[in-house]
Amino acid sequence: MTTHPPSPRKSPEEPPPPSTTSFAHKYAKAVAGRRAKWAVLVLWVLLIGVGGSLAAKLGDVQNNEAQTWLPKNAQATKAVKIAEDYFADKGRLGAVVVYAREDGLTPADLAKVSGDRDRFVTDKIAAAEIPQVTVASDKKAAFLSVPIKSDKSDNSVLGDGVKDLRKAAQKNAPDGLEVKITGPAGSIADFIDVYSGMDGALMGATLGLVAIFLLFTYRSPILWLIPLLSVALASQVASAVVYLLAKHAGLTVNGQSAYVLIVLVLGVGTDYALLLIARYREELHRHEDRHEAMVYALQRCLPAITASAATVGIATLCLVFGSMNSTRGLGPVVALGVVIVYFAMTTLLPAFLVILGRWVFWPFTPRYSAEYVDASVEKEHGFWARISGFVGRRPRPIWIGTVIVLGALAFGAMSLSTGQTQAEQFTKKVDSVAGQELLSDHFPAGSSAPADVYVKDAGAAAALSTVQGVPGVTSATSVEAKNGWTHIESVLKNAPDTQAARQTIDRMRTALDRSSGEARDAVVGGQTAIALDTSDAQGKEEKVLIPLILAVVLIMLIILLRALVAPLMLLLSVVLSYTAAVGTAALLFHAIGYPRIDRGLLLFGFLFLVALGVDYTIFLMTRAREEVGKRGHRDGVLTSLTVTGGVITSAGLVLAATFSVLAAIPTVASLQQGLLVAVGILLDTFIVRSLLIPALALELGPKFWRPGHPERDEADLPVRPRAESARLG
Repeated sequence: MTTHPPSPRKSPEEPPPPSTTSFAHKYAKAVAGRRAKWAVLVLWVLLIGVGGSLAAKLGDVQNNEAQTWLPKNAQATKAVKIAEDYFADKGRLGAVVVYAREDGLTPADLAKVSGDRDRFVTDKIAAAEIPQVTVASDKKAAFLSVPIKSDKSDNSVLGDGVKDLRKAAQKNAPDGLEVKITGPAGSIADFIDVYSGMDGALMGATLGLVAIFLLFTYRSPILWLIPLLSVALASQVASAVVYLLAKHAGLTVNGQSAYVLIVLVLGVGTDYALLLIARYREELHRHEDRHEAMVYALQRCLPAITASAATVGIATLCLVFGSMNSTRGLGPVVALGVVIVYFAMTTLLPAFLVILGRWVFWPFTPRYSAEYVDASVEKEHGFWARISGFVGRRPRPIWIGTVIVLGALAFGAMSLSTGQTQAEQFTKKVDSVAGQELLSDHFPAGSSAPADVYVKDAGAAAALSTVQGVPGVTSATSVEAKNGWTHIESVLKNAPDTQAARQTIDRMRTALDRSSGEARDAVVGGQTAIALDTSDAQGKEEKVLIPLILAVVLIMLIILLRALVAPLMLLLSVVLSYTAAVGTAALLFHAIGYPRIDRGLLLFGFLFLVALGVDYTIFLMTRAREEVGKRGHRDGVLTSLTVTGGVITSAGLVLAATFSVLAAIPTVASLQQGLLVAVGILLDTFIVRSLLIPALALELGPKFWRPGHPERDEADLPVRPRAESARLG
């Protein structure tokens, strides 16, 4: 094993003051100066005054309709367009009211169903005429297909419509008659109901968790409030900006992007706060003037925080190259949140800290000490000094061992399967799931959401004959002809949310493509087709977006570290960490009873684990580059691990905790997203960043920084007495 002798420490001189000509210094001075700090505070007060009320309206502009997430060229999207243009079907979505009695429907039950059909129309609950009542062959159930008004820009229209339908259907129902609402409208209404009001609940739960971690980290009754307040205000401003863009610029916002925005802003903002406050505390020991201490701390932290924000922001913006509206919308939402929290943590937080003074650290108030610079870092970071020493003694066994452990965990990913059914999408029983189960017990399972086939009139007969002959189709009927187009409804044998139903849709499309004449141009849509096209689009997005995100991360690391070897090693470590996280999460999904995932989880997890996971690597390696310039490669790497270990571990725990809050949302997708990201962050924090990366850096030696030379870059830094530092304005 190649060993590298410790580089001789330079004389224990006071660290050089910040360069007064650099952008970072000018930025820090503009934020933390004696007069500038008040201007920063006033600016943020104005932003909060305007944005506070707008943030509360974010839920009003969410769009959770499945078809609006699809790419424009998907067949299901074309079917929606044809229905709207030629069948006046715009602004409507189908709900299915299921009536069932275990012992068989009574005459009173049938009278109730028949009366409801007339009442839904006369009371204007239905948006159009309702087809005749369908009674099961066993006489134990019946259903009505009821079109409900919907508005893509206002969720409350559909949600309130389904609530009114449920209330009217359950009113005066005979004792023992089960009444459930299912179908596409019922399912979407349940999602709307699940997500409604969650913004405030998520904000409260996340802030509570962050507060606990900050109290534990700082052991101060006051200090924890400062970053928490700064992050909360940044979250409100971010939500307000996203609301304005969704309302006036057509930005697609759904329940997923709204809750990810809240969790990500709070988590990332706290990470930046922990990094800056840790460096500020360190500098308060070296500077009598707290303004000067903040300028130095912010200048030194700014490159790492900027690189982190830029990496996450640009990586998430890559989502605009996705094919689905939901993916394209998530990118700008997250990027905006990161940009806003970046400016909050590098302006508002420093201003708060210098305004309030040293006392906010009470009872562990950092005091200026001329001897502090000479003190060994081991004295203040005892635990991480021991970890650093452990890594320094045996780097090769450590990096080999961690790679083996992570690789073994990655094998768990082989147990993953995709294709969640509707019943598998919620962690609690909702009305639409119960209704679908009732329907499946007494009717062909696909009755709640027949496949829609749209074909020009000239090919209607051939298309109908073709569809009727497709295996998995129970029945097919021409239900309407308008404006030169015919609408064929096809009831599938299997429930609309199953893999078997998707395979039937695929066979139907293949059969129609092989037909002759106009039938060949038939378009197949409906709930099952939407699920199929969504899954296909997600698979295509993975092939485009994952390499693109990796390229962004690699370029940002090269720019930041001015090296090639280190960025390549770091990128490989992040990818290994991601695959291990997926494998570990897969085992957890099986353990808690939710083994099947939505296909979009893989891209979601990759985006956030790679973009966020590289954050801690950036924090570590920017400090390593700085320390290598002062102490040489070996001592620099180990010192950076010692001094950043505590703060980065705290940041990782906070971010993992904030994402675990997603488990509070009663959908399996949010639960799995929270678990995957939390597991990945913990693996990255405790194994990759603490052991693997430092051990690899020591194994490779100074060539880790090639073709850069951090020792040369820092060698000529001027050292001058503190008294000669530029006066702060």
